[in-house]
Amino acid sequence: MIQLDNKYRYLQIAFNYDAAMVRRILPVIPYGDNIFIEAGTPYLKREGLAGIRLIRTLWRGIIIADMKVADGAEAEVRMVKAAGASGLTCLGSSPVATLKLFIDTCQQEQMLSMIDMIGVDDPLDVMRPLQTPPDVVVLHRGRDEEETRERMRGYRHINRIHSKFSSLISVAGGVDVKEARSAIFNGANIVVANLVRPEDSWKGISTGEDVRKTAQAFLDTMA
Repeated sequence: MIQLDNKYRYLQIAFNYDAAMVRRILPVIPYGDNIFIEAGTPYLKREGLAGIRLIRTLWRGIIIADMKVADGAEAEVRMVKAAGASGLTCLGSSPVATLKLFIDTCQQEQMLSMIDMIGVDDPLDVMRPLQTPPDVVVLHRGRDEEETRERMRGYRHINRIHSKFSSLISVAGGVDVKEARSAIFNGANIVVANLVRPEDSWKGISTGEDVRKTAQAFLDTMA
């Protein structure tokens, strides 16, 4: 079973484009047990389970499949495990039955369970009915929200969750080095940084720069 240390700080680097970018960028990312590689939702929609298998050929560490499971939890957990993933996400807005089955199946399959709270006003409303908490709660500001102020970062929830549950906290969506520093200061355990193209308006790690150097800058500011 994968064990995460709540005293550790982790960087999750998300691939959201295509297999060509994975082949070009992933080999330059230095391996570390504090670095996760994410098969992002857009990447999975383009490349399917073959996209996870490709990442597994290039990365021996933790791989997160951002499946955003909404139903059929048991099958989807086993599906991505067979492809080589170490953990996956389930939407916090899913039915309670789905969330419970998701967490139970992840435990059975020794996978990391991550509940993504995108669009959820109060994560504790999602957590309270669960008999077993997930390994990770993801406080996620969606890509479409990055350019607006409609949904501010939910840092106020971090201490509330930590006071009641053993789950680690991940912060995702529009995270640059400055935001990573703020997330860690506010008690987050995992920071998700998207790989972004130079022409993109979203924040993250630009593929037009030295990705290895930028990843190290994230790790340094999170230390």
